Amino acid sequence: MADDRPHVLVSCAMSVDGYIDDASPHRLLLSGEADFDRVDEVRAGCDAILVGANTIRRDDPRLLVRSEERRRARVARGVPPSPTKVTVTTSGALDPGAAFFTEGTAEKLVYAPHQAARSLDEGVGARAVVVDAGPRVDLAWVLTDLAGRGVRRLLVEGGTAIHTWFLTAGLVDELHVVVAPFFVGDSRAPRLVGDGEFPWTSGRRMTLVDARPVGDVVLLRYRLPS
Repeated sequence: MADDRPHVLVSCAMSVDGYIDDASPHRLLLSGEADFDRVDEVRAGCDAILVGANTIRRDDPRLLVRSEERRRARVARGVPPSPTKVTVTTSGALDPGAAFFTEGTAEKLVYAPHQAARSLDEGVGARAVVVDAGPRVDLAWVLTDLAGRGVRRLLVEGGTAIHTWFLTAGLVDELHVVVAPFFVGDSRAPRLVGDGEFPWTSGRRMTLVDARPVGDVVLLRYRLPS
C-alpha cells in the first residue's frame, strides 16, 4: 500500500464458474448467513465501502453494518455506525431515492467527471457530497482524495467494471473471493472481472494467505504484491 492511498480490499462472491450474479432482474444470493456475517465483520473494520454506480442501479445495496454490537463498537471508537459510502459514476445516472443515499447516517461520496458532477449536484447533492474529479475520473486520484478524507481502509464490493478497474490498475492490496458450490452457466451474466491486462499473471502470482469453508462456501484470501 502506498502512503498516499488507503489499503484497498476487494471482496466478492462468485459461482464455481466465475459469475457474480445471474442474468435475471433479481439479485442472486451466492453465499449464506455465515458468510454474510463474515462480510459484516469486514465492513465494520473499514473506513469506507465503494461500489460502482451500476451496482447501485442493479442491486440497490444499503452498504450498512448489520450487527448492532459492531455498530456500537464503531461508535465507541468515535466513528459512525457504518463506514462512509463511496461510488464512482461517469454518466451521473443515479437515483437520489436509492438506498445508497437514503439508508444510514454515514457520509456519502460520489465521484464524477465535470459534466456529470454538475447534474449530480442538482439531483443527489442534498444527500451526498459530489466530488468533481476533473475531465475524467482517475482512480488513483480518487484514492488519494479518500486518504485526505481520513479513509485508511477501503472495501470495494463491485461490480465487474469496478473490480476490473481496480485490479488492472494495480491498486488492490487484498482480494477476498468466496466460491459458491453451484454453476450459473449463462454468458449474459456478470463475471468477477472483464477483459484486461492484470498485473498478476501465471508468472507473477498472488499470495494465498487463507482458504477455509464458511458454511457451504469457500473463502479464498489473497495478498496482491505491489
